[in-house]
Amino acid sequence: MAEVGEIIEGCRLPVLRRNQDNEDEWPLAEILSVKDISGRKLFYVHYIDFNKRLDEWVTHERLDLKKIQFPKKEAKTPTKNGLPGSRPGSPEREVPASAQASGKTLPIPVQITLRFNLPKEREAIPGGEPDQPLSSSSCLQPNHRSTKRKVEVVSPATPVPNETAPASVFPQNGSARRAVAAQPGRKRKSNCLGTDEELTTLPVLYLCEFCLKYGRSLKCLQRHLTKCDLRHPPGNEIYRKGTISFFEIDGRKNKSYSQNLCLLAKCFLDHKTLYYDTDPFLFYVMTEYDCKGFHIVGYFSKEKESTEDYNVACILTLPPYQRRGYGKLLIEFSYELSKVEGKTGTPEKPLSDLGLLSYRSYWSQTILEILMGLKSESGERPQITINEISEITSIKKEDVISTLQYLNLINYYKGQYILTLSEDIVDGHERAMLKRLLRIDSKCLHFTPKDWSKRGKW
Repeated sequence: MAEVGEIIEGCRLPVLRRNQDNEDEWPLAEILSVKDISGRKLFYVHYIDFNKRLDEWVTHERLDLKKIQFPKKEAKTPTKNGLPGSRPGSPEREVPASAQASGKTLPIPVQITLRFNLPKEREAIPGGEPDQPLSSSSCLQPNHRSTKRKVEVVSPATPVPNETAPASVFPQNGSARRAVAAQPGRKRKSNCLGTDEELTTLPVLYLCEFCLKYGRSLKCLQRHLTKCDLRHPPGNEIYRKGTISFFEIDGRKNKSYSQNLCLLAKCFLDHKTLYYDTDPFLFYVMTEYDCKGFHIVGYFSKEKESTEDYNVACILTLPPYQRRGYGKLLIEFSYELSKVEGKTGTPEKPLSDLGLLSYRSYWSQTILEILMGLKSESGERPQITINEISEITSIKKEDVISTLQYLNLINYYKGQYILTLSEDIVDGHERAMLKRLLRIDSKCLHFTPKDWSKRGKW
């Protein structure tokens, strides 16, 4: 077992934390920083595959030193056949010498020939490292050195509780005014409210869930509730299936709501910069319906005109609804809109850490769904091109290539690219799809694209 003094930046090990269900768990975490205060060591950790908002300082008592993984120096490996990531030592990507000599195909469950619609006989896959098209350096930089903002944005349940009641408690049932707050114990500073200096000093803000108007006190909210009769986001409802609805909101026609939505998003997105200039944007708000109204779950925004084929500018699932499949549903809906528009789309970069994970997961599942549905003819390998995958899914070609590289699916063998689907990949995909219960039904979408280039200033 390692000693506390041996822990350095880059080490990975299980760390004790309390989850949303108030249960102890030991997720894998990476040590981002180490400091010594009065002879006591503190470790700043990032939980792998968790949002950076959960990063925190911990003591050595919460570290499982028996399972520590020390950082390894990665040796530089040359690219193979112009394909980054084709490492000779990788067992799933290596072409055995015996197979090369005999001309036999590789002993793998599924092989799909990948054809590129390019003029050259042999093309290297562009994009550099597997995740290069996804992110820039600012997207993946650790944020532990930045100032931690703290905020708690709350709206009371109905009936409105007295002012002494704990404001950060989430109601368990559907209510007309639900609490919208950061993770328990992770308060964030309300300087996200732009230039309103009076509000930035308040420890708690009260929020009307339906119109998103915020107030400084519970009494302000109570007065507002007597006047506000809105029970759903403004704009047009363009999708409804079961209790899930999507509303399309024009940032120019519904400026106040759009600005409040952006300010709310700033409470949970560190890189959020849009506050007031909402005219060039459309907002798609996802809601859950019950007898009280349409409760906001999350949203994404997109530019009315994008020269770089961005179909999402900003995307957010509110913390009370995270880890329930809603984020992937928002992503799927954005691509359904792109399909109706007859375009391929990609999210605006850089992505947040949680956004990057969500998009990678969605791209992987969507592309694997296409590949596993291919059928061979006359005993030959099924064939598909990058362009065909892009046209079917509306995922931009660079993102398709990036995802195939990220999954380590591509081999170059006997003059052509071959996608190799191992049993682990297939089994993992099938398990993931069994858990993915929320899907967009294109038959329930009622959406007509607009040509914003002919509408002057929108």
